[in-house]
Amino acid sequence: MNLLDKDLQRLALQEQLLVLERFDEATAWELGLSIKALCEARKQALTIEIRRAKETLFFYAMPGTTPNNAEWARRKRNTVDLLQRSSYSVGLAHQKDNSSLPQKTGVALADFAEHGGSFPIRVKGVGCVGTVTVSGVPQREDHAIVVEALAALCGVPLADVALD
Repeated sequence: MNLLDKDLQRLALQEQLLVLERFDEATAWELGLSIKALCEARKQALTIEIRRAKETLFFYAMPGTTPNNAEWARRKRNTVDLLQRSSYSVGLAHQKDNSSLPQKTGVALADFAEHGGSFPIRVKGVGCVGTVTVSGVPQREDHAIVVEALAALCGVPLADVALD
C-alpha cells in the first residue's frame, strides 16, 4: 500500500474515532486552549477557529499570523461544512483520483480549500456539529495539531490515530 492510500485509511480511522461525548462552549474553549498550548510549545504561530454550526465559539490569531491565515481557515472550514470530512482527507482523495473539489462540486476556490487543517467535530449519537480549524504551518502539520488535540480530548491514544 502506498503512502497516499495509508494516509487515506488513517484519516478515515481518525474521523471514526475522534468523536466527543458532548460539545459546548466549555468544550470549544478547552480544545482551543489545548491547540494554543501545543503551538506555543512548538513555537508555531497558527490561527485557531472552532465553530458549532454557524457560531464561532473560539477564535485566536497567534502573534506571527496574518489575516491570510484566517482566510485559509474560513476556506478549509467551508470544505468540512460541505462534506463533513477533514479538509486534508478531501484534498488527498482528490489528489488520488486527479480531481479537485471545484471539479466534483462546482464550488469556487475563493470560498473552499482542500488543504489540511480543518476537522469535523462529531458528537456521539448526534453526528457532525461543527469544525475545528487551524492555519499557519504546512497542511500536514496543521492537520496533525488538530488531531493531537482532539485525540487528547476524546481519550484516544495519539499513536492509534496519528499519521506516520
